[in-house]
Amino acid sequence: MVDHLVFFALKDDVSEADERDLLESLRALREEVPNVRDLTAGRDFSGRSGEYTHALFVRFDDAEALKSYATHPAHLAVVEKLEQLTTGRIVCDYEH
Repeated sequence: MVDHLVFFALKDDVSEADERDLLESLRALREEVPNVRDLTAGRDFSGRSGEYTHALFVRFDDAEALKSYATHPAHLAVVEKLEQLTTGRIVCDYEH
């Protein structure tokens, strides 16, 4: 199994509508991209995430599935939204 974690920080001026659209777009990847085993995304509520306001978790069967996800057009479209709406992000991929 491979887990893909992304922590990101929304810009201060992002509207609630744009935040909802981004989260809906991220969550839609579960159905749009083949080989996604599990996917969740949401806003941090604990205040323990430092500068990061949101997170994405995606699970795959193997590294090849992650590689396919990374180049899928639906994923690339969401990455464009992330680039427009965030101040930064950190990504961690690991096998278990």
